[in-house]
Amino acid sequence: MEARYQDRNIYFNEQSKTTKQHVIPFIQQYKKIDRNTRLLEIGCGEGGNLPPFLDIGCTTIGVDIQQKQVENSMQYLGEYVAKGLYKGIAKDIYLLNNETGDNIGQFDLIIMRDVIEHIHDQDKFMGHLKNFLKPDGKVFFGFPPWYMPFGGHQQTANGKASKLPYIHLLPNFIYFGILRRSGVTEDYIEALREVKDTGISIERFRKIVRKNGYKTDIEQLWLINPNYETKFGLTPRKQWWILKVIPFIRNFFTTCNYSIISLK
Repeated sequence: MEARYQDRNIYFNEQSKTTKQHVIPFIQQYKKIDRNTRLLEIGCGEGGNLPPFLDIGCTTIGVDIQQKQVENSMQYLGEYVAKGLYKGIAKDIYLLNNETGDNIGQFDLIIMRDVIEHIHDQDKFMGHLKNFLKPDGKVFFGFPPWYMPFGGHQQTANGKASKLPYIHLLPNFIYFGILRRSGVTEDYIEALREVKDTGISIERFRKIVRKNGYKTDIEQLWLINPNYETKFGLTPRKQWWILKVIPFIRNFFTTCNYSIISLK
């Protein structure tokens, strides 16, 4: 397993740097971000995406189903907690903003970076997401299309198999057999199995956006993910136009989709 997935400080700092250099400038094309912005991150983990927003002065809530990660976020973002700018909530998102759940209100901006591809029943989720969005609010998504070289997140596992692109597209018995022979534990294989169950394509994402009453303000497909600049020293590169316009095939060569959506 790469050091960034073992040392959470490395991972935290990488997230923060990419958000500051690429995510915020992308969002600001369509949404002003300032101290009046009320921000929600769904799937916040340890909060690595949030310091650049908090430095601007955004009032921020981070939600994640993992208790330990939310506790870590409160620690890592302690200076912002003390200023009243950040609050972490460990809870299933479906238990918030409905008749039986806690009400955290609505937000000017919602961000989900490397999260939607982990969510079960994404169609249902997109409907529930409306409960958190102000009428003029925006939602940012950043995600790897399932068919891209490492869309199965196998790069996060131990062993030589983590370096092999596209193996997640093989039949399960072959894919998981390769991982086992590479030394990946059964617990981690189950985690990767879940990713295989929930991975999302560019076309399917567009479909559920339209179906649930949203419009896409902007979509940017990346040949080289902006996050690879911090991870590997690679210069971010937008998808070639010829690949961008070819349905399905573009998924295999698009390492990241940046999209901003809003209510119709």
